[in-house]
Amino acid sequence: MENTNQIQDLNTLIQRRLEELEQLYKLGIQPYSYSFDVDSYSLTIKENYDKYEGKDVKIAGRIMAIRRMGKASFAHIQDKEGRIQIYLKKDDLGENYEVFKLLDIGDFIGISGYVFKTKTGEISVHTKNLTVLAKSIRPIPIAKEAIDESGNKIIYDQFADKELRYRQRYVDLIVNPDVRKVFITRSKIISQIRKFLDSKGLIEVETPILQPLYGGAAARPFITHHNSLDIDLYLRIADELYLKRLIVGGFDAVYEISKDFRNEGMDRTHNPEFTMLELYVAYKDYYWMMDFVEEMFLNICTDVFGTTQFVIEDKKIDFRSPWKRIFMVDEIQKATGLNVMDASQEVLKNYLKENGIKLDGGENKGKLIDEIFEFAVQPHLIQPTFVIDYPLEISPLAKKHRSKAGLVERFEAFVLGREICNAFSELNDPIDQKNRFIEQSKLREEGDEEAHQIDEDFIRALEYGMPPTAGLGVGIDRLVMLLTNQPSIRDVILFPQMKPEK
Repeated sequence: MENTNQIQDLNTLIQRRLEELEQLYKLGIQPYSYSFDVDSYSLTIKENYDKYEGKDVKIAGRIMAIRRMGKASFAHIQDKEGRIQIYLKKDDLGENYEVFKLLDIGDFIGISGYVFKTKTGEISVHTKNLTVLAKSIRPIPIAKEAIDESGNKIIYDQFADKELRYRQRYVDLIVNPDVRKVFITRSKIISQIRKFLDSKGLIEVETPILQPLYGGAAARPFITHHNSLDIDLYLRIADELYLKRLIVGGFDAVYEISKDFRNEGMDRTHNPEFTMLELYVAYKDYYWMMDFVEEMFLNICTDVFGTTQFVIEDKKIDFRSPWKRIFMVDEIQKATGLNVMDASQEVLKNYLKENGIKLDGGENKGKLIDEIFEFAVQPHLIQPTFVIDYPLEISPLAKKHRSKAGLVERFEAFVLGREICNAFSELNDPIDQKNRFIEQSKLREEGDEEAHQIDEDFIRALEYGMPPTAGLGVGIDRLVMLLTNQPSIRDVILFPQMKPEK
């Protein structure tokens, strides 16, 4: 919270800027212009100086630094590409130089001038004409630098408070250029995913966000009410059941990049509103999907980053194929000595209790196996790894394994101990699917709020026939976290969910 002195200082600065605003109006200046014809940008000019030297340019941006020297001044303006210095001289600008005296750090201006180098060699724009585009009333926080006695650079007055940065992302983006780079990279990753999927013949579709029944994942939903229909609806927790209806309808390969919503806890990997990629391809199975995932990640890494090798959390990660493939049950036995398929639920519970893992109660055997995996195996999966064949009880939408009783054809991929995707050979037997839903409904009756509901319409769709299908889900936010080496999901979501300001 801001203390009393900070608030007083802020109010003084705001008052001074309001007075400057009034002076601009008195001079006949419109401080909130309608447009400006930009034809050049900071980084492009600096990287192509030979082409731009002496040429007239029109650039615009936010003032980020000012150095006034009587009849001449220097300033730095920030545009979408970065920052560039501008030089302003009273002899060139005339009365407009008096206008510049009423401007502050944070104001938007447009300038026309020519490109040159100063005596110190800095590429700059010599201003011939200046246009005020937007006067800022509230001062932006500007980090200051100092050199200590040992020659180390000290940065202070940074806009560094995490909660304030998430809450006021607009300020964060202004003063922290690296933050903008993360979100530009996020956009490039999503764009490249679309290009890759389109090139493979998948069709992008849209499915309902408001659903009469929620499904496709184990999660609690957000509930809303439709006044005209007088019914409760749910914000979707996944796209799966609607996308598989499209496979029934004759689409061979579909995908959706969408917002999903889960009414669950918030931590460094969970936000109640998140972005998900789901795709479904007819006539394929989860073995095919593993190869597809490797190819897709290779495509993203090479096209967006130019490499498959990353340093993430001080560890060298390589996304080149083939990725390691391991079987869930086998890896648990290697790590714990437990044959979890033969062990009783009591033995599994005792193992978890002995290792300090708290249980909510009512967990089925599949859930217990998954808990043991998360504790004993998952943290050690550093390089990209497919974990294959999961317990049937925790996979109500996946096809039973063709040769292993009690398991389904499902894989999850892990990097640095984090899940990055989830995939099935999709269950297309309507009778088996209905029985799975019935088992899930029993769990709901026993108090499991995340157990799947019975979706009669989805079962009816399967009864018309769905071909063998492979499905995949990828959490976009977690993928961006990984590839940009960000510690929290809130660092890759522009406006993460926050408690209201007091």
